[in-house]
Amino acid sequence: MSDTSRDRMLRRIREALLQPAPQPAAPDFSAPLHPPLTDDLAIHFAQSFARVGGAFYYCESEEHFFDQLFVYKKDKQLDNLFVWEPELKKMLHEGGVAFSGDEANFIKKADAGLTTCEALVARTGSILVSAASAAGRRLSIYPDQHLVLARTSQIVPDISDGLAVVTARYGDRLPSMISLTTGPSRTADIEKTLVLGAHGPRSLVLFLLDDAPLATT
Repeated sequence: MSDTSRDRMLRRIREALLQPAPQPAAPDFSAPLHPPLTDDLAIHFAQSFARVGGAFYYCESEEHFFDQLFVYKKDKQLDNLFVWEPELKKMLHEGGVAFSGDEANFIKKADAGLTTCEALVARTGSILVSAASAAGRRLSIYPDQHLVLARTSQIVPDISDGLAVVTARYGDRLPSMISLTTGPSRTADIEKTLVLGAHGPRSLVLFLLDDAPLATT
């Protein structure tokens, strides 16, 4: 009896099933997800930070930072800038910048809070903050504007590098809160209308102080 086209097809299917299916190569989970950053990390961070809606101010020196902060406060009419970290308070006092150094009237008058951070993530433009500083949890979340003073030496390429900084700093006594802040708080859950300040500050402002050593000739 001659084979029909149906018989030939079924035979090919049976033969194919006897052969093991080719398997894809096993993924290398140790390989980085993204290509390494080759540009200057400060430039890459500034671009990423601006892209997610942050306001970026480059400061060549502490005096330049004082000047820019003073102008920013005046332009935004910030009468109540809360600062709780001792080193920041000492720094602003020496620079002649007015601030509120305690929690008096914080709930009613929290126009802005100024904090430091743990690290800056260049790839995503994120600011890594924790509850380990005297600013605690509230000063980076509750005020309408979150201002951050950071240094160029704190910029790392990726999130994993930022978490490594925190781990190296605190060891097995990690802060109770570690957070990545990427741009101002926002949501578009309701009718796809973007609303700023939904779950936190409406403005995220970074003053980046250049602490790179001066080149010598």
